[in-house]
Amino acid sequence: MGMIKSEIKDQIATLTLNSPPANALSSKLIEAVAEKLDELEKDNTAKVIIIKGEGKFFSAGADIKEFTELDHAEAYQALAEKGQKLLKRMEYFSIPIIAVIHGAALGGGLELAMACHIRIVTEDAKLGLPELNLGIIPGFAGTQRLPQYVGVAKAYEMILTGTFISGKEAVQLGLANKAVSEDKLEEETMKLATKVAEKSMSSIHKVMELIPFAKTSQFEQGSLAEAKAFGEVFGTEDAKEGVQAFLEKRKPNFQDK
Repeated sequence: MGMIKSEIKDQIATLTLNSPPANALSSKLIEAVAEKLDELEKDNTAKVIIIKGEGKFFSAGADIKEFTELDHAEAYQALAEKGQKLLKRMEYFSIPIIAVIHGAALGGGLELAMACHIRIVTEDAKLGLPELNLGIIPGFAGTQRLPQYVGVAKAYEMILTGTFISGKEAVQLGLANKAVSEDKLEEETMKLATKVAEKSMSSIHKVMELIPFAKTSQFEQGSLAEAKAFGEVFGTEDAKEGVQAFLEKRKPNFQDK
């Protein structure tokens, strides 16, 4: 079955992240998502894609253990660029992607959700970019996408404090389209996906080509700068301490070095 379960029914494709316990966005999971997108593009029968998480979470972050295995700025920068490449591909994909978020979408998990075209959340889901709690920064274009949804001031607040917002708040801020109770999540998702799947494929593809023009060229530069900064931050003592503290489930002791 692998890290992603996939099925297509009535021109609706469902991809389920299946990498327990947290569906953390590791290099392997990034590759698995990319492979599934290749398959769906080739198959050309799906008019809409649903992406959701198995278990307790949509995706509770990037794979922190993987971070500890890398040893120089270039390796971290390459990891960030690999994640960014997949998310850019999703954002510019010819088939609309709906992220269905329950439990939590944090760090890399929220960055993945933000690259989707529509987000449906449970009312009490937790969303956030908590990287600064670990002495690191977002690396999958989180610093570039979050302000586009919630505005600059709220993005500063969320990223600098590392705190979470609820699914309900995410809708109020424009980060999610709709918040529903957990028991209604599947039904509401299918309702929305079915409405999209009823449209003609060529008109869907045209819309998917056109809306991304609304993005500024600054986005590209900002994302490259973020990947470079991600690599640089990992060279600091505070990053080592923050990641170690996270793995040991204790509060980090930052020295500002």
